[in-house]
Amino acid sequence: MAKAKSKSASKLVTRHEKVCLENGALHLVVVADTHSLPHERSPELIAGEHPDRILHAGDIGDTSVLTDLAKIAPLSAVRGNIDTNDGVLPDALVLDIVENDESLFKVLLMHIAVYGPKIRADAAQLARAEGASIIVCGHSHVPFIGRDRGLTVFNPGSIGPRRFHLPIVFGVLDVKDRRVSMKHVDCETGQTWLP
Repeated sequence: MAKAKSKSASKLVTRHEKVCLENGALHLVVVADTHSLPHERSPELIAGEHPDRILHAGDIGDTSVLTDLAKIAPLSAVRGNIDTNDGVLPDALVLDIVENDESLFKVLLMHIAVYGPKIRADAAQLARAEGASIIVCGHSHVPFIGRDRGLTVFNPGSIGPRRFHLPIVFGVLDVKDRRVSMKHVDCETGQTWLP
């Protein structure tokens, strides 16, 4: 796979959002790489998660995908490399996860952040500059949870058309009792996906 080019961290359009925990918990569904054609079961499975918010890590395709997801829960999204650069979507989004006006941690949402299992230097630089401890990204279509450069990285995989032999999955990020857990859900079975 060829290394994808991305903008330097200083040239990215970055926005910030505050996300508040309700009763000490936050349930996020994370999707990426829909490429205009989300899996037919994905709306039902995502709605069944009862998310507090949905994050889309780019390569959205047709913007009707965002409209449909926003009917399920509030939505935050970033632009992927196939998406139009019309200024509507940021290249990166920093989510400040807050409980009772106290910032617990920050999540950096961007499309291209890893090369294989390693966090790209530009993504790590931006995460550190923004005080983020978790990077959520897409692009590879490979579901992944890992650590590199002292940061946690979470790729939800893809709910769009199948690429090669990869699963069609989305991610779930839960915050409860100030702890974070992550998993993947298989769109074909509705079950937790494990590698």
